[in-house]
Amino acid sequence: MNAPIIPREGTTELGVQLRRAGRRISFANGCFDVLHPGHVRYLQAARQQGDVLVVGINSDRSVSALKGPGRPLLPAQARAELVAALEPVDYVIIFDELTAEAMLSELRPDVHCKGPDYTTETVPEKALAERLGIAVAIVGDPKDHSTRKLLAEIARRHQKD
Repeated sequence: MNAPIIPREGTTELGVQLRRAGRRISFANGCFDVLHPGHVRYLQAARQQGDVLVVGINSDRSVSALKGPGRPLLPAQARAELVAALEPVDYVIIFDELTAEAMLSELRPDVHCKGPDYTTETVPEKALAERLGIAVAIVGDPKDHSTRKLLAEIARRHQKD
């Protein structure tokens, strides 16, 4: 069964309900433009940080601003559906901001999980997480996978044809 995709305006209420139920909330976020093993391992590791995993998906506008022209390849709703179908994921929310700060402020998770391309010092939301008492965890396997590399390989192979 797929995880529900929650409307953005439902973020605060979701956090309140989960905390009221005594659940430890883990939050992960990203573009998830082309799913690859690194994404799956990141979400599996993020899920281990809590009782429930909420995943924030960057909107099309924010992906384009973060990744550049031609991105995303898939629209936000499609990316959200793919992530929602993954076993470790309990809830998905699409957000429009460039960082997850507003999501952290509204959801108030116990743990904010970032992938291994960050360190605890380079997490963009680090200062806010500290102020709100949210732990920051770097999770997932070493950064051996990336959408950018995958797209470059597809382009390289296509040029051969």
